[in-house]
Amino acid sequence: MPESGIAHTPPKILAPAGSKDAFLAALAAGADAVYCGLKSFSARMEADNFAMEELGALTRLAHQKNVEVYVTMNTMLKEHELERALSQLEKMARIVNPDAIIFADPAIPALAEAAGFKGELHLSTLANVSFTQGFSEAIEATGANRIVLPRELNVEEIKTAAEAVPKGVDLEVFIHGALCYGVSGRCYWSSYMGGKSGLRGRCVQPCRRVYKQGHKNERFFSCQDLSLDTLVKVLLDIPQVTTWKIEGRKKGPHYVYYTTLAYKMLRDNGKDPKTKKNAQALLELALGRSGTHYNFLPHRPYNPVDVKAQTGSGLMLGRLQGSFKAPWFSPREPLLPGDLLRIGYEDERGHLIRRVKASVPKKGKFHIAPQKERIPPKGTPVFLIDRREKGLKDAIAELAKEAEAFSPKPVTATTARLPKVMRHRPKKAPRATTLYLFREDRHGPKNTEKATWVSEKAVPKTRKGGVGNRWWWLSPVIWPDEEKEYAALVRRLINFGAKHFVLGAPWQMALFPEAKRKGLHLWAGPFCNIANALAAESLKQRGFTGVMASPELSREDFRDLAKASPLPSGVVVAGYYPLTLARTLTPDLNPHDAFASPKGEESWVAKHGENHWLYPNWRVDITDKSAELKKWGYSVFVHMHEPIPKGVKLKKRPGEWNWNIRLL
Repeated sequence: MPESGIAHTPPKILAPAGSKDAFLAALAAGADAVYCGLKSFSARMEADNFAMEELGALTRLAHQKNVEVYVTMNTMLKEHELERALSQLEKMARIVNPDAIIFADPAIPALAEAAGFKGELHLSTLANVSFTQGFSEAIEATGANRIVLPRELNVEEIKTAAEAVPKGVDLEVFIHGALCYGVSGRCYWSSYMGGKSGLRGRCVQPCRRVYKQGHKNERFFSCQDLSLDTLVKVLLDIPQVTTWKIEGRKKGPHYVYYTTLAYKMLRDNGKDPKTKKNAQALLELALGRSGTHYNFLPHRPYNPVDVKAQTGSGLMLGRLQGSFKAPWFSPREPLLPGDLLRIGYEDERGHLIRRVKASVPKKGKFHIAPQKERIPPKGTPVFLIDRREKGLKDAIAELAKEAEAFSPKPVTATTARLPKVMRHRPKKAPRATTLYLFREDRHGPKNTEKATWVSEKAVPKTRKGGVGNRWWWLSPVIWPDEEKEYAALVRRLINFGAKHFVLGAPWQMALFPEAKRKGLHLWAGPFCNIANALAAESLKQRGFTGVMASPELSREDFRDLAKASPLPSGVVVAGYYPLTLARTLTPDLNPHDAFASPKGEESWVAKHGENHWLYPNWRVDITDKSAELKKWGYSVFVHMHEPIPKGVKLKKRPGEWNWNIRLL
């Protein structure tokens, strides 16, 4: 029984693994479960990830040691990828047989069933189940056995979530690791700047870069790592929180081993002062960034962005000294043979990687032999990014030998078939509807329909004309403190005769009682990230009457979705689409002024409700593609408008986003 005196089963320590050695390090540390990805459809495509046969052998080794294995398939699926995703699921069910799949796309449950997968389904944090009324809807819609909570929730919100989650459904909570600045599943920054989508596992981390505002050049959006350390004891009293998750599938085995070991100690013997001290020492040596408790304690929240803090990945050991011909640095910690160093920040061009060949004492000298590449300037920070101590190295080697005993199962031909989807075929060509979306009560041009974001300010307090004909848009993220207000506003609008609603997440269907849905037109909005017909079919079964395509798509992706969709389709053709939404903003950034990227791209911040919306200073604009889009079947065309701050200068750019780019 845990020391808190509670009788429920202690939570599992869920460790990350982006490589074979990291997987084995998790086993060596005594993890209860490991999560990892295959070579496709994983939200960490920059990790090494696993081949099917390799993961099959490792999973059998893990199961022999009573360790569970979860496989991530948590990317947004495009229409032409459904066959390949089904094939991967079927092979995985046969060869790997994982305990669970972590997913975000609504198409995955139907694909998993068709593939014959018998394990659990865990709804990823990328699916953004952020408010309590949405829990039951998310479970009913997907059949998930577990929900992975957003990192932004505090412990009181986690407790409220635990009370709201249906019986028999688990919650998974992040306890350690890198923090994304944007809300998971609501960040388009990387995609907007060049087609590498975070929803597709290709994020290039633009939030980690240096931005300029006025005379300041700072990393205004680069978060410290989450580190709940000794605070995790509070989670022991929440039985629905069955899993403590460590982020880090791009990290090495050293990080995986020491974070897993530390949190096992804190879970099993966290009241002992010596144990707490030892666990914290392990976390400090785990090669992560400086840590923050973030929002976990509501009475003592921490802003995760501190421009004075060090947010390069790895343990900072010192700064480069000497000349460019004979550079060196003096390490703050001893260096061991095999240590891997990075000279410079990972997001900056010209950073160097060096392997340590011989021991160097603390405050000694490590000389960096110049090679063909250019040496970074004096003062550049040096980070320890991976370490293989002899004990860990030996443990990994021993487990690797054990894994060899599990010969890989051969990859066999797949026979599963895609679930059928009946394409939406209107009896006659639908009338094109053009929406002009505003924050306030405004009209667009003639022959367009009004659309307004739902807010206390925008929703009338008494019945008035025009409410019923307008399209009302819900926020892409609703936090627990906001859900009562949104539920009341939705009720008020329905009572006033509103018929058209655009939802920011599929689970916002919970705000519309089933008895009230008759006669309503409920559309899945662009923030639902829908890119395939099977996902649209799952929404149709939940009562949606239309679906907006993900705005990240390329020309071919837009075409394929509309031609296969079982629901009427809409598309954002123009306006200001956010780069990202976040629950926090550093006080070092003035939200009323523009800030610029290293390439001179300007953006600004606007706060709506609890969310900070970051916008680029140029519009999405594919209005000249409207005839083509209509030919494919799109019937709703959206223009998104935002109030422009006085200090922001708008820029003329094509604004085609990924239209002509192959979305990675």
